[in-house]
Amino acid sequence: MNSAIRFRLSFMMFLNFFVWGGWYVTMGTYLKSIPGITDVQVGIAYGTQSLGAIIAPFIIGLIADRYFAAQKILGVLHLLGAAILYYISTISSFSAFYPALLIYMILFMPTLALVNAVSFKQIDNPEKDFANIRVWGTVGWIVAGLIIAWLAWEQKNTLINTFRLSAIVSLVMGLFSFTLPNTPPPKAGTKTTFREIIGLDAIGLLKDKNFLIFFLASLLICIPLAFYYQETNIYLNEIKVEGAAGKMTYGQMSELLFLFLMPLFFIRLGVKKMLLIGMIAWALRYFLFAYGDTGSGMWMLYAGIILHGICYDFFFVTGQVYTNDVAGEKIRSSAQGMITLATYGVGMLIGFWIAGLVAEKYTVPGGHLWKSIWLVPAFISIVVFLMYAFLFKEVKKKPISEGEAEKGLATSPVT
Repeated sequence: MNSAIRFRLSFMMFLNFFVWGGWYVTMGTYLKSIPGITDVQVGIAYGTQSLGAIIAPFIIGLIADRYFAAQKILGVLHLLGAAILYYISTISSFSAFYPALLIYMILFMPTLALVNAVSFKQIDNPEKDFANIRVWGTVGWIVAGLIIAWLAWEQKNTLINTFRLSAIVSLVMGLFSFTLPNTPPPKAGTKTTFREIIGLDAIGLLKDKNFLIFFLASLLICIPLAFYYQETNIYLNEIKVEGAAGKMTYGQMSELLFLFLMPLFFIRLGVKKMLLIGMIAWALRYFLFAYGDTGSGMWMLYAGIILHGICYDFFFVTGQVYTNDVAGEKIRSSAQGMITLATYGVGMLIGFWIAGLVAEKYTVPGGHLWKSIWLVPAFISIVVFLMYAFLFKEVKKKPISEGEAEKGLATSPVT
C-alpha cells in the first residue's frame, strides 16, 4: 500500500468519525437546553444509534455487499446525511427532531462497516496496518470535541452549531468518498440470507456455557456504557465544567494509548483477566463521577474520563478477539455480527432507555441528583463483574500472540 492510499484511507477515517463526534457527545446537553424536553426523551434520542446499528447490517448485507461499490454507497450516505444534519439544525421541537435523527442514524451507522470494507480492500496486511489507519478515526472524534470546546458552544448555549459543523464535514466526506479506491461489492451475484445478516449462523456458540456468559455480560455491560455516552456531557455542563466536550476527549486519548498497548496486555493477562479489568473499570469510573466535584474532587472527574481507555478497550476490543478465537474461520464474521447486534443494538438500546428513566427519576429543580444517578451504572457494572468472575471458566490455551491481538483491534467499530 503506497503512502497516497494510506493518506486517503486515514483521512476517510478522520472525516467519518469527526462527523459523528461533532454532535453526538453534546446532543444530550443541547436537548436539555430546549424547554420541555425530558431525560426520557434524551434517552430515546440516543437510542436511535442502537436502532441504526440493528438496521445497518441489512443495508450492508442486502445492498452494499451485492450491488454497489462501497465507496459510492459511502458517498451517497454522507451526502444525504449532510442534508439531514443541516435540517436538524433548523428545528427545535422533539416531535420533528426525533424522526429526522432516526433517519440520519439509519444512514450513518452503515458507514462504520463501509469505511472498514474500503480499508481492508486496499491493505495487504490488516493485522499490521489497519490499526494505524483506524486510529485516525479516533483522532477525528478528538478534534471535533476540541473544536467545540475552543468555540465555547457549550458555554454560549449554541450547540445547534454542532449539527451544522457535522453537516459541512459530512458534505466534504460525501464528495471525498467518490475519490476513494474502488471497492466492488464482494458478494455480487450471490444470495445473502436473513440468517447470515443477523448472525444466526453463530447462534450455536451459545451452547458453550463460557461463550453464553460472555454474551450476556457483553449485552449487560452496554447499560453502563449508555449512561456514559448519554449523561456525561450533561453532567459536566450542569456542574459548570468549562469546555466539557474538550475534556471528554481525554477519554479518546486514553483509548489511543491502550489500543497500542493491547497486544502486551493480551500476552501477560489473558482474556478473562482483561475482561474483568474492563468491567470493574466501569464501576470505578462511575464511583469517581458520583463523588467527584469541580473543587478538590476535580481529579476524580478527570480520572473517570481517562478510564475510558480501559473501560472500552479492555472489554469490547478484548471481547472481539475472544469471539474470533471461539468462532473459528467459518462463522467468524457471523459471530462478530451477532455480538455487535447484541451490544450496540439491543444492549445499548436498553441502556439508553434505562439511563433516561434514571435521570428523570433523579431530576430536581435546577438540575439532577448526580450521585444517585451515577451509582446505578456503578452497581450494574459490579453485578456483571461478579457474574462473569464466578461463572466464566477460562480454558487454558496458548498465549495470544501480538498478531492475534492486533487482529482484534481491526474490528473495533466505535470510540
